[in-house]
Amino acid sequence: MSDYLKETTLGTKSIFKGRIIDVEIQDVRLPDGKESKREIVHHPGAVAVIAFTSDGKLILVKQYRKALEKAIAEIPAGKLEKGEDPLECAKRELEEETGVVAGSWSKLHSFYTSPGFANEIVYIYLAEGLSHGIESTDEDEFVERIDVTMEEAEEMIASGEIHDAKTIYAIQYWKLENLKASEEQK
Repeated sequence: MSDYLKETTLGTKSIFKGRIIDVEIQDVRLPDGKESKREIVHHPGAVAVIAFTSDGKLILVKQYRKALEKAIAEIPAGKLEKGEDPLECAKRELEEETGVVAGSWSKLHSFYTSPGFANEIVYIYLAEGLSHGIESTDEDEFVERIDVTMEEAEEMIASGEIHDAKTIYAIQYWKLENLKASEEQK
């Protein structure tokens, strides 16, 4: 990385330590030598799973998101536990939230959710070869599984029922895969 862009941490003050996030204020030296403050949210990371039913529908879970004060539909996802392997977390979350297990797994990508103030990274997996498992959500987690066609997913984006980056990423991935398949058939 070019030193021109680097910010040097001069000091750190912990503001909050929670179950899901920690928040701190950092005093930093900017590339031009001036000083500033940064509010940083530390998050252990998360996984998200793209899975399709045998009839080609995308598996979503609908749940209430208090920060938004509404329920939204999302691909199955969950927070990494300390030291947990992302693939193992993806397997656990898919079964807990949807009651299905997968025979094969592929890591597709990862991305930072809000790099301007948080270090949360989300690992996206594709789960294939689905079979029945055991649904068992966390005691404070209430979800409803819904399986949707691409058209239904697009309508849900337009209405705001799907409103998060990981799920919109999944739908874009789905569209691209369908486009590739169409091109290969020509």
